[in-house]
Amino acid sequence: MPKENPFTTGSSEHFPGFPDLTAALTAAETSRITARGLWAADGTVDPGAVRLGQTLANALLSDTTDSTDAATALLPAELAAIVEEVRGLALPAYHRIEGAAESEGAAENVRLSAFSLRQLGPGRHPLVVVPAGWTPFGWPLFLWSYLVLARKGYHVLAYTPRGLGIPGLPSTSSGFVDVAGPHDWADGSAVIDFAVDSFDPSVIGFMGESYGSGISQLVAAHDDRVAAVVALSTWGNLATSLYDHDTRHLAAVKALLALTGGPVESKFDEANRKILADFQADRNLDAVVEWGLKRAPESYLTLTNEKGTPTFFSNTWHESLFAVNQTLETFNGLDVPKRLNMWIGDHAAPEGPALIGPPAVRGEVNLPMAEAYAWLDHHLTGERNGVEEWPQVCNQVMFSYVTEPVLDPETGEPTGENRIVVPARRETSPGWSQVTGTTEVFGLTGDGAGGTDGRLVPTGGPGAEETGWRRAFLAGVDTEATAMDAIMKTGQAEWRGNPKIYDTHKIDRRHAVAWTTEPLVSPDGEGVGRRVRGIPRLRLTVRSTATSASLYAHLLDVAEDGTARIISHEPLNVYGLTPEQDTTVAWRLQAAAYDIPSGNRLMLVVDSKDPLYGDASVTWTQTVIGSPEGEPSRLELPLG
Repeated sequence: MPKENPFTTGSSEHFPGFPDLTAALTAAETSRITARGLWAADGTVDPGAVRLGQTLANALLSDTTDSTDAATALLPAELAAIVEEVRGLALPAYHRIEGAAESEGAAENVRLSAFSLRQLGPGRHPLVVVPAGWTPFGWPLFLWSYLVLARKGYHVLAYTPRGLGIPGLPSTSSGFVDVAGPHDWADGSAVIDFAVDSFDPSVIGFMGESYGSGISQLVAAHDDRVAAVVALSTWGNLATSLYDHDTRHLAAVKALLALTGGPVESKFDEANRKILADFQADRNLDAVVEWGLKRAPESYLTLTNEKGTPTFFSNTWHESLFAVNQTLETFNGLDVPKRLNMWIGDHAAPEGPALIGPPAVRGEVNLPMAEAYAWLDHHLTGERNGVEEWPQVCNQVMFSYVTEPVLDPETGEPTGENRIVVPARRETSPGWSQVTGTTEVFGLTGDGAGGTDGRLVPTGGPGAEETGWRRAFLAGVDTEATAMDAIMKTGQAEWRGNPKIYDTHKIDRRHAVAWTTEPLVSPDGEGVGRRVRGIPRLRLTVRSTATSASLYAHLLDVAEDGTARIISHEPLNVYGLTPEQDTTVAWRLQAAAYDIPSGNRLMLVVDSKDPLYGDASVTWTQTVIGSPEGEPSRLELPLG
């Protein structure tokens, strides 16, 4: 195997804007990097995470005593000691693996940038293959996780999927991005071929984050040699991740396109460029859906189930790239040993810190990754570690943690941020269908309560299922009722104990309509007004002065002072409306596990615009919500 270090300490000179790899990392800096996680405030990859991964790569791949000493000297002492420990256990190497041909008759195949740690001990060892996530930095970003796996006794082979990366950067793979298409499946099998020849592994598992998680599922569905899958911040259906309820998830696609490492023209072939252009232009969406379904692990559940591949899913309630419901549908379709962990936060917030570096606090355990590794240990090495007794589902209850204010070390004054002092509760269930015990139906009324808001009335109560009313708002203008401030940023703050606080008084009722319950009373006297568990459903009747309208529903938990936290949301675009005629629509909001405190109120807000999505509203036209006899407007709230 070639011993090569293609990463030089002059990377910042060769790639402007790239982190400086010549300066030493202190223990304090490393702790700050891992505490921040993967994402910078603007939704790009945190430069510190890149610097840490590349510094670790340099230290591992240095092939002489002098250069090794110089490279490890750039790391904090404890981290340098772990690098030296791993170098004693496994041989690090850089590779360019031959993938599938770009097209039939192509002059040469794609070359995949890859990194390996081959166990030096005698006998055969299990292998974990790690396709990198959708970032411009490829496999080095998660290098810490490879050290963890190597210390557990695994061969590790990580690679950057085709087309991703900054041109000229050694961790960049050639070819065009195939967006988890057939070329990516074939590449995954080519990587397995390489691993079998190079390592002779006893068994093979795949572990992926985000893009790598979908590729892991797809390769496993098409290749019998994959014995287990860990899919982190994962997705099951690319079609409904991008386009659901006739609504395009525009911000998600914009964020992903910014993370390929180059312009669309150089990163995608003509066919995929056309699909992306059609999606952004709101045309030929049937073809976009067909394209997405071809790349959906859900489309190949029959293959996965036939193989019986044990599959571990991890996701977040407020996932902004791959909304949770589509992952649940794929999970429910799996008839294999399986596990679903749901966490507070957004994409990669829970497991991201433990993928990029050691814990920020000595002795701290990152449960999302600890359980992912336990899954591999059980299914690849046969370790009896309790995984065999795990229930299928484990949900973290949103915002059930206890926090305390963070104080400025110089002034002693609160900084406005909180830290978690007692972790959020987790609840297990034999399966997703058992998460919801009952459903409570709330009727929407047309009268005013608390200003201009209507009421949410439990069915069976006075005024429930009220019909014959209409409420109107002016469409096409955003309000304070938004799903989040920014992709990844808001959810990352949630994960750390700082959920977004809404001021419901600031929601402009000219451009939204709202309904609110009376203060909710704990049915069991335990301080919880309602235990929301599962997928809320909403039915409304709409008419518009235009031929299309957007209905963006938000469920909020409102405290006595009018401040609120979000429980769930989901958009719906309605087309083909006839002015002055009613159309009844029903749709599912995103799944939730949320305890509304006794005394708080549940609020439903419907407006017509959200920065995450492509809307169908015509600005300043009127949208009217009604409740006709026979089809009263209602909210179905799942309870645990």
